[in-house]
Amino acid sequence: MPRPVVISRDEIWRRWKLGEAFSEIGRAIGAAKQSVHNVVVARGGVAPARRRRRPGSLRLSEREEISRGLAAGKTLRQIAGELGRAPSTISREIGRNKSQRGYRAHRAEYWAHRRARRPKPCLLERTPQLRQVVIEKLQRNWSPRQISGYLIEQFPNDPSMRVSPETIYRSLYIQARGVLKKDLIKHLRTGRRIRRAKAASARLISPHGILDAVRISQRPAEVEDRAVPGHWEGDLLVGSKRTKIATLVERKTRYVMLVKMPADDSKSIVDALARAVQKLPTELRRSLTWDRGWEMHEHKRFTVATDVQVYFCDPHSPWQRGSNENTNGLLRQYFPKGTDLSRHSQPYLDKVARELNERPRETLGFRTPAVKLAEVLQ
Repeated sequence: MPRPVVISRDEIWRRWKLGEAFSEIGRAIGAAKQSVHNVVVARGGVAPARRRRRPGSLRLSEREEISRGLAAGKTLRQIAGELGRAPSTISREIGRNKSQRGYRAHRAEYWAHRRARRPKPCLLERTPQLRQVVIEKLQRNWSPRQISGYLIEQFPNDPSMRVSPETIYRSLYIQARGVLKKDLIKHLRTGRRIRRAKAASARLISPHGILDAVRISQRPAEVEDRAVPGHWEGDLLVGSKRTKIATLVERKTRYVMLVKMPADDSKSIVDALARAVQKLPTELRRSLTWDRGWEMHEHKRFTVATDVQVYFCDPHSPWQRGSNENTNGLLRQYFPKGTDLSRHSQPYLDKVARELNERPRETLGFRTPAVKLAEVLQ
């Protein structure tokens, strides 16, 4: 039997973690794009852990000594003595890996490597109760991080009800484990079928001129430190055919409101936002921080109608509305890019907002925005 060819895949996974595409990796290592694709997709985009040989296992150099000793006619005890091994160890090694052509070191190394790759039950497979909770929360569109934090909060004295976010991700994406069904991936925020490395991305913002715009640097200190409720961040979620949904996030509690936009003009957008904000209690109407988009061109009329001051971010600075940017990322799970947002009714938008407001948030100590809002209104 010819010696099996073992191809090192470390470079593929190294480049994949850096966010390179299949074609880029293929060009770099001299392989076909499809070959790289097959390697990565087989593990759902999750790089395998580096394998380590057990300290007591035979090494290739020892197997070569066994092969040379047998060829020289040495006994098993002589070979064992030279290697400092027990004769029974040498006997088992030869019995496992000897073929009709005799004992060959590289062939023995290959098959020992293959036999060591037996599947081992993972945490979620060993703990049915924990697995059931994870499945239920995934079906409610909770993230692995939220599930992990919820378990700590809900079962503080039960170490068996602990699971890291990474374990959940691996059980989802590495289907060979057979623990969580692949259909559950669609409940993750991105819905990707394979896991990608985190990549920095920046959204370009067009700095339209807005008359009498009050800059974000002029906001009161209470807005910046989130000490007082009633300060909101807002933006538009854009779909196909210039359809839009307004997203509002309260800075202290991360409470979310979604507003259906009836038309694509500044007057209609400002009127719809004003109607939504006017329904809030007075103590929740203090300020609104918005992007520099043209849709708030009539911000003065909004302030007159709601008594809410509007502050505008600096150009190309979406991080100044971090809570809102994060929420828009969550909402893309419900409203993917390129879809017609006008087909969603306001009751449906309220349902989505309610679902987000009932999810635990890490930044709130894994309490929900709805609970946090109720606390500050007491």
